Amino acid sequence: MFEIRLNGELRQLTGTTTVAALLQELGHDSKRVAVEVNQQVIPARRHAEHQLQPGDAVEVVTLVGGGSDEPLDHPLVLGNFRFHSRLFTGTGKFASYEQMRECLAASGCEVTTVAVRRERLMDKEGRNILDYLDLKRYTILPNTAGCFSAEDAIRHARLARELLSNLGNPGADWVKLEVLADPKTLLPDPIGTLRATEQLVREGFTVLVYSSDDPILAKHLKAAGATSVMPAGSPIGSGQGILNPNNIRIILEYLKENDPTYPVIVDAGVGTASDVAVAMELGCDGVLLNTGIAHARDPLRMAWAMRHACQAGRLAYLAGRIPRKLYATASSPWEGRIAPSTCSA
Repeated sequence: MFEIRLNGELRQLTGTTTVAALLQELGHDSKRVAVEVNQQVIPARRHAEHQLQPGDAVEVVTLVGGGSDEPLDHPLVLGNFRFHSRLFTGTGKFASYEQMRECLAASGCEVTTVAVRRERLMDKEGRNILDYLDLKRYTILPNTAGCFSAEDAIRHARLARELLSNLGNPGADWVKLEVLADPKTLLPDPIGTLRATEQLVREGFTVLVYSSDDPILAKHLKAAGATSVMPAGSPIGSGQGILNPNNIRIILEYLKENDPTYPVIVDAGVGTASDVAVAMELGCDGVLLNTGIAHARDPLRMAWAMRHACQAGRLAYLAGRIPRKLYATASSPWEGRIAPSTCSA
């Protein structure tokens, strides 16, 4: 009988023992471990021939860590609608309808917005945008973009309902409401937006309403019956990202108080994938964007980037970030370390 030091602890062995015999006794598969004897690695092919001697320092190590399938998430619920993708994309500003179609597919979106205007229905070649939208794949979200009064926005919503009803698309039941106050900033008119919300809710619309990042206005819009309040991250098409995350946090707090599943979707100002991730990590339920993809140097690549950023941001939010600390905390455990060298090389 003799003694070795195995992974830092004394161990008694009986008779002559090889590395292979030791691993068998420990219940280890030699293919799944690495063995060091007296700070010299013993290759697996030599385990059966290498004899252990009294006083040997033996280290048996393996890999730690792990992973699993992506955890399931509950669907995004907006009135009677349910979606798995939390990224909504627009159809405007693309170089061609073909490019638009490719980018929508790459983004993974299930919802895409269209503006209700005569000049948007046909391009200069006489092609209809609807010919490039798979109405069985996408739920169309008509928006009232370009409306500067509650009355005009309501008219546009009614026309969109009629059009999409004729097409048999479920998007006939809802509208993304925009009532703008100023053509330079494209900021929403709070009074007109509230009035239009109240009227469209009375008419049975599922109203997703574009808003500023004012928490008080957001509370009024929810109280008026809006299915989702959609605060702007920054001005439409500006690409500035989330300028006021604190206001977004307050909106989330106010609107989800006693109603944790109430959907808040960031709308406008997203410039790149990190902006989407920030919005989702704040706890927003989705992001709607258009220019960030359509005006990127490579729109198709950006569509993929936005898709993955939305998924990553959502997972990070659900996982919960670690606390910020002043000093370092080792990510690898101190226990089980290979014995330090006793002499310098």
